[in-house]
Amino acid sequence: MPSPESTLLHSWHTNADAWIGVIRSGAIESRQQVTDQAILLAIMGRQPQHVLDLGCGEGWLLRALADRGIEAVGVDGDATLVEAARAAGSANVHVASYEALVEASVDIGRDYELICANFSLLHQDIIALLAAMNALLIPGGALVIQTLHPWAVAAGDYQDGWREESFAGFKGQWQPMPWYFRTLSSWLNALDMAGFRLTGLQEPQHPQSAVPQSLLMIAERRPLQE
Repeated sequence: MPSPESTLLHSWHTNADAWIGVIRSGAIESRQQVTDQAILLAIMGRQPQHVLDLGCGEGWLLRALADRGIEAVGVDGDATLVEAARAAGSANVHVASYEALVEASVDIGRDYELICANFSLLHQDIIALLAAMNALLIPGGALVIQTLHPWAVAAGDYQDGWREESFAGFKGQWQPMPWYFRTLSSWLNALDMAGFRLTGLQEPQHPQSAVPQSLLMIAERRPLQE
């Protein structure tokens, strides 16, 4: 029986074309109204010149950063998404598996002021990946993570564990995708174990919604002496 991680990767391969269509048509209301702007503001607030987009998908954030004069490098595990990003004008985009990033066997650059992960950390074991990203940052560099807000999507089951996204309500043919739900304390523990110090936490919310649309965390590379 395939592992959730392998099924997750396969679902991205299967759903890549449909995902490109959804993002480029603006079909996800929460992204249009709240979360796209939230990640951009969080990044721009630190005024970086050199950014890595971890799990860049079809490259919308790469293009948005380039439009604002920021050198943005992308990496994603799906070749179709990477090719779409390149075709849309982002030249510096790499295909790399989770394992390749952890083992640093692919050259995606280093000395970044900021690394962002926008709804892209879906695996169970992310500490090794976060530690690998830590090593790519300059001293005092930041990691910005935006993810589903655990309190908003817990559905009465507030504990770490695999869930399934069915993409109900999205147009097109989709393969269900497993993703790993983690509590707020689990997120913070993972950051700490990977050598980060949380410096900011936001809960982007639409004024007409009673629940936050996402959880946005800003963490800095912790000095070695701490």
